[in-house]
Amino acid sequence: MHSNGCSSYVQGPVPLSSDRRSWLAVLVVALGYFVDMFDLVMFSILRIPSLRGIGVTDPEQLALIGKQILDLQLLGMLFGGVAFGVAGDRLGRTRTLFASIALYSIANVLNAFVTSVEQYGVLRFVAGFGLAGELGAGITLVGELLPTAVRGIGTTIVASVGLLGSVAAGFIAELLDWKTCYLLGGGFGIVLLFMRIGVVESGMFERMSSTPMQRGNPLGLLWPSDRLVRFLCIVLCGMPIWFAAGVIFVFAPELGQAMGIPEPIHPGRTIGIAYAGTVVGDILSGSLSQLMRSRKYIIALFLVALAVSIVVFVQVAPYGPWAFYSMIFIIGAATGYWVVFVTTASELFGTNLRATAATSAPNVVRGLGVVITSIWFALKPGLGTLPATLTLGLVCCAIGLVSALSLRETFHRDLDFHET
Repeated sequence: MHSNGCSSYVQGPVPLSSDRRSWLAVLVVALGYFVDMFDLVMFSILRIPSLRGIGVTDPEQLALIGKQILDLQLLGMLFGGVAFGVAGDRLGRTRTLFASIALYSIANVLNAFVTSVEQYGVLRFVAGFGLAGELGAGITLVGELLPTAVRGIGTTIVASVGLLGSVAAGFIAELLDWKTCYLLGGGFGIVLLFMRIGVVESGMFERMSSTPMQRGNPLGLLWPSDRLVRFLCIVLCGMPIWFAAGVIFVFAPELGQAMGIPEPIHPGRTIGIAYAGTVVGDILSGSLSQLMRSRKYIIALFLVALAVSIVVFVQVAPYGPWAFYSMIFIIGAATGYWVVFVTTASELFGTNLRATAATSAPNVVRGLGVVITSIWFALKPGLGTLPATLTLGLVCCAIGLVSALSLRETFHRDLDFHET
């Protein structure tokens, strides 16, 4: 064992399994993320019909209350990301994964029975808390089970299958009423729990748990300074994704109105098309990462593409619904570096802090959505809806690009090390 900065690396052969049990874990994590994304985007899709269903009809209130409830969901994810991250490093990757699925599935079933804005807000907070744990625990488990050479392939499968959940949610919402959609999403998660049989725990976690060391301390992400910089850089890399998801995708109907498009822009169709683009982008970014043997430069490349697509969106989308939805697909594809982002978040940190970081980072990004959408709402009266969208989007992309180029490369990194 020897130290390297703030991390200690364990030398010698590391028996990582790539047998059928490991790939079963990839399948279960991928399906878990599918259900996670199905449930995660439900409120974004069902915001207008569900709020109308409980008595909110004023267009201004639909946007304002919708933002407030979305903020509660994002805050739930922020707190849940820390809680489940700590649990992943202290109790195990698989236990955390299944606890997360159980919590958000029950919460989403209960969403079908809300009768007031207050109930809705509380349950979206609880659902967000549960949704926070699935991806980080799953990516950590997959990364630790698979050999370095195919680690990126496993995480790409997880992200691509998972994001299809958003596509499915978008199109199912066009066919079913909002209550049935919530019941279906929660039911999917409960069924998934029965697939947990046979999923193996990470050998790295089991070896670590038998060694006396501090595990899953969220304050460990804040100190020493090198670790804090690592965490801040990876979070800021992901921030532009949530600008697209939290502003452009969620408030697409309002953007369509601001562009003067005569036909209403449908939320479900927007989400379905956006995440269909994201799936394409995820497969492309994951494949390019394997081909170029790099994480950080793929993130940087996609951030440039996202900035360009936002500029083109403001210019082209006003030509009509077809142009609008086409640009939504392109923006979705440009956010497809999410798979490389979450993989990098898990690779940057040692085994005793990996689940904490990999679970916290994407949920801090989502939590930043509260700040981003608040800034967008504050900018709109002075700049106008479209200039505010363009300005904020480009600023987010610029910050993300600088952060990506500041990251250390993690593609070849052996993950069997711990933070000291």
